Amino acid sequence: MAARLAKALLALLLPFVLASCVLTPGKFVSTLRIDADRRFTFTYVGEVIAVDLGSEFTKGMKDAPTPEQGADPTAADSDEPVLQKIAAQKRPAPEQRKSAPNSDAQAASEAKNRAIAAALAKEVGYRKVIYLGDGKFSIDYAMSGTLDRGFVWPYNLDAEIVFPFVVLEVRANNTVRIKAPAYANQNNAAKGMAGLDGAGKTPSQLDGSFTLDTDAEIVSQNNEDGAVTTGARKSVTWKATPTSKDAPSAVLRFP
Repeated sequence: MAARLAKALLALLLPFVLASCVLTPGKFVSTLRIDADRRFTFTYVGEVIAVDLGSEFTKGMKDAPTPEQGADPTAADSDEPVLQKIAAQKRPAPEQRKSAPNSDAQAASEAKNRAIAAALAKEVGYRKVIYLGDGKFSIDYAMSGTLDRGFVWPYNLDAEIVFPFVVLEVRANNTVRIKAPAYANQNNAAKGMAGLDGAGKTPSQLDGSFTLDTDAEIVSQNNEDGAVTTGARKSVTWKATPTSKDAPSAVLRFP
C-alpha cells in the first residue's frame, strides 16, 4: 500500500519537478541573526548554481533498464515504468534529438536562467542578482522580519524553484526549528533526481559558511564545535564543503 501511494504521489509531482529548477550554493557566506524578541535577519552573499531538473532527470532515464534488459514492468514495488513513461513524454524522439543541435539546448538553458534572474530580482530582499552564465548567478540577499510565522528561502513561483536553502519553522511551544538542507550534501529526493548527491552528473560546488547568531536559548544544535559565547549572545558557524554530510540544524527557545 505504501509503495503504491508513493508511486501515485511521484506520478503527480513529476510533471512539476521536470519543469522546475533546483538552485544550489556555490561559494557563499550566509548568516542568520535571531533575537530573543523573535526579530530575525537572514543574509546570503555569493554564488548560486542552477540545475534544470527536467534535463538532468531525462539524462538519467536514458540509462534506466528497459523491460528487455530485465526490468519487470509489472513489479508492484517498482517505479521504473511510471518514471520511464513520464520521462518519455518530456523527451524528444530520437530523430528529433538528432535534428536539435546542442547549441539550441544551450541557448534555451541560458534563456531560462536569465528569466530566473529576472524573476528573483523582482522579489523583496534581493539586493543584487546577476546571471554570470553557464548556470551560475551572483546573489546578494537580505531579509529581516519577525518570527510569527515560518520562513523559507529561496522560493519563487515564477522561477519554479523547488529546493530551499534555509527553512525556519515556528513551533507552538515558543521554539523555532532551523535547518539549512542545501548547505550539505545530504541525500534527498530532489537532489538525487538532479544528480547532485556527489555521485551524479553535477559535482557539488559547496564552499561557504553559515553562522547562526542569537541571544535566545539554544535548545539543540548539530555543530560538534559548539557555540561561541560573546557577552549575552552565542554563535554557531557551520562550514559547507563537498564532504559535508549533516545539514546545519538547531532549535531555539524564546522567553
